[in-house]
This record gives sequence, structure tokens and C-alpha cells, in this order.
Amino acid sequence: MPYFDAASSAPLHPVARQALQASLDEGWADPARLYREGRRAALLLDAARETAAEAVGCRPDELVFTSSGTRAVHSGIAGVLSGRRRVGSHLVLSAVEHSSVFHSAAALEAAGGSFTEVPVDRTGAVDPSAYDRALRPDTALACLQSANHEVGTEQPVVETAGICAEAGVPLLVDAAQSLGWGPVPGRWSLLTASAHKWGGPAGVGLLAVRKGVRFAPQGPVDERESGRAAGFENIPAIVAAAASLRAVRAEAEAEAERLRAMVNRIRTAVPELVPDVEVVGDPVRRLPHLVTFSCLYVDGETVLHELDRAGFSVSSGSSCTSSTLTPSHVLKAMGVLTEGNIRVSLPARTTEEEVGRFLDVLPGVVAEVRERLGAPAAPASSAEPRASLVVDALGRRCPIPVIELAKVIGEVPVGGTVTVLSDDEAARLDIPAWCTMREQEYVGEEPADRGSAYVVRRLL
Repeated sequence: MPYFDAASSAPLHPVARQALQASLDEGWADPARLYREGRRAALLLDAARETAAEAVGCRPDELVFTSSGTRAVHSGIAGVLSGRRRVGSHLVLSAVEHSSVFHSAAALEAAGGSFTEVPVDRTGAVDPSAYDRALRPDTALACLQSANHEVGTEQPVVETAGICAEAGVPLLVDAAQSLGWGPVPGRWSLLTASAHKWGGPAGVGLLAVRKGVRFAPQGPVDERESGRAAGFENIPAIVAAAASLRAVRAEAEAEAERLRAMVNRIRTAVPELVPDVEVVGDPVRRLPHLVTFSCLYVDGETVLHELDRAGFSVSSGSSCTSSTLTPSHVLKAMGVLTEGNIRVSLPARTTEEEVGRFLDVLPGVVAEVRERLGAPAAPASSAEPRASLVVDALGRRCPIPVIELAKVIGEVPVGGTVTVLSDDEAARLDIPAWCTMREQEYVGEEPADRGSAYVVRRLL
């Protein structure tokens, strides 16, 4: 069964498995003890730290191991905010950061601080000059991911880090998605990553803090990991994480070229095979193994279930997941279609045959889901068009409001309007996105007794 969700968690690399098994026998003792077993464990830990630091591009004494990438982000942000509290309590972050960054920002705001979100363009990239404008005299820290986990767009870290350095503001880079492909360049101050993203074991994160950055660890601390990650180190997992990072880096150039060709094949083929699809993310400045596209008139969760039944494991940032029923904050910030979102992220050793079978299966899956939901094959037309129509989609979740709009747009003349009544948050994003895709005019949103009224003018 092809697994196409490496951006969530990559399969365990063979080197990680070998290192984990070997270090279970050698690295079980307390590395803080002076007897033979402790010294042996300490040597393994030190060697893993040197290997990881070399991959990150920092000094070994600047890097600590945490229990996860999320913990690394939380610890990194909290430590700098505390260390620079005399400067202020303002945080700058992009609108497409990982949820762990937003959770930290929410905690800061609850404690009386503030944060500024820097917007992104339609590809998901920030403009470095927007960071320059967002920085204030009381800004303690800025955060910017190296590449987006949902659409793969690479961010201008070098330029942004330079701007922050000139302003005297440290920049934390979340490199969870990119570190396996190469080091993060630029004058960043802190860096975080997560081992299970590159094929290491889960439960190991990295936090690098450059010398000279004011940092005050929060919460109870001990003598472990420079006081920045309390508790007994999981040395076998750490050794496996470092060994697999070195291994994937050795393979990265060749594997990136191979996977990029497959992703380009998907990016080109999907719009040709499936009508009404929007491929999102930067077409050039992106991770080599990841592609995301959104399909009109389907909900992502149903498509994922059907693809799983067909033997393919993919993920979604769709607005229509049973757990949240809210749009992806990444797609929302980009202003692209949020419904029917599918993310394909290829792990190492994916084959052309597997990609070909996915492209064979996908059109039928999407067509079947659209038929089940009653999506129109083409806009309906009316012998006696009406100047305006109102569609009541209140109480109905995406993609139904957009489907109902598509069914009736042909019943109004060119210049006529359709007003969609909806109380689903996704409609605020997906109706304008539908208009862009179908070359119709989105007039705007108006208040209604319940929900909102979204007005569309027919142009074609």
C-alpha cells in the first residue's frame, strides 16, 4: 500500500532502525554517571549531538535534544521571550506557521503580550519587507518556518534573517519539513526540527540556540541538556535520529531530483485528469517531495477515505474534517480553495509505478464523490433567466454551498447575481476561490439574519 504522507511522519529509515537496535544495548545507562556504562552512554550522546549539530550548521554546545519538535518550538519561543523580557513581549510570525507556534503566541497573548501575523501571497510565501514593517521596538522574537508543511512553499529565510539581525531581533526557524533536505542558510538565531519528519524515530526534537541569544529556560530545569530540556535523555532514539539525519543528507541530492520529477508529474497530470482542480503552493521554490491540490465540489475527508480504500495513504488540510469543521489556516491565509484539499508527500524510495497508479485511481475517486454529493457536471442554463437568485445553504457544510452556487449560476443572465446564504465559515473562503477558478465576479459579503450572504455576479 503506497504511503504518501511523509510530511506528517516519514517511514523509519533503515539506518535509524539499525542504530536504534544497536544503541539499545549500549546506551541504556545514565550518561551523567562516571562508571563505565555511564561513560559509554555519554559518548553515544556526545557523538549524536556532534552529528546533529554538523547537519544543522551550529556548534554542538548550541544544540539540545527535546522530546519532540513541538516541545522544541515551545521551549525556544518561551526561552527567548523570557530572556528578552526587558526588550518587550511582542512576537512576529507568519500567517502559515505550524500550530505549535500559534499555540505559543496564544499563550503569550493570554499572559499580556502581543503578536503580529505577517501575511503571505497566494503561493504561501512571505515578503521579507513585511517582516521589516512588523518589527517594533518591543519585539522580542520573530518566527519563520523554512518551508511550509502543508503546501511545500520555501520561505525567504536568508533575507528575513538578515532583516531581523539588522534590527537586533532573534529569528527562530522551524525547519521540521526541510532539515532532512539540507541545512538552513542565513543568520538565524534559533532552529527547531523533529526527527520523525526525516525518517528518525518519533519523540526526538532538536533545539539549536546560537551563542549570544538571550535565553532563559522556563519551568523547572535540571542539569540535563543545558537546562533546556529536563529529564533523562532517550539515548537510543537520539542516536537513531542523528544517524538517520546523516544518512538522509547523504542521499538528499539524488533523492530530491528523483522525487521532484514525480511531483512535477503529479502537478501537471492532476489538472488534466480531474476537472476543476487548483494546484497550490509555489511551483518552483518548494520542497521536492510535496504537492497539494484542491478539488471543487468534494470534501477532503471523503476523498481521503476513498483513496485509503483504494490503497493510498494521503492527507488533507481541508476545511471539511470531522475533527474541526474549520478551514486550514494555511490555505485560508493564502486565499486559495480550501475544500477537497489533498496533500501528497512522497517518502524516499517511492516508485514511478506507485505514482502512476495513484494518477489512475484519483480521477474516478473524485468523480464518484462529486456524483454522490450532486455536483453539477456543467452550469445549468435556463430558457428564461432571472436577474437574481438566492440560494439557501444555511446549515449545510462545505462543499454544498459552492455546489449549489454552481448549479444555478447559469440560471441568471450575464450581469445577473446569485446570493448564497451560508453559516459555514468555509464559504467565506471557497466562494471567492470558486469565482476565481470559474472567472466569475465575487461582489462581496453582506449581513444576513443568519450567517452571511455571499454575492456573485455572472460574467460568462
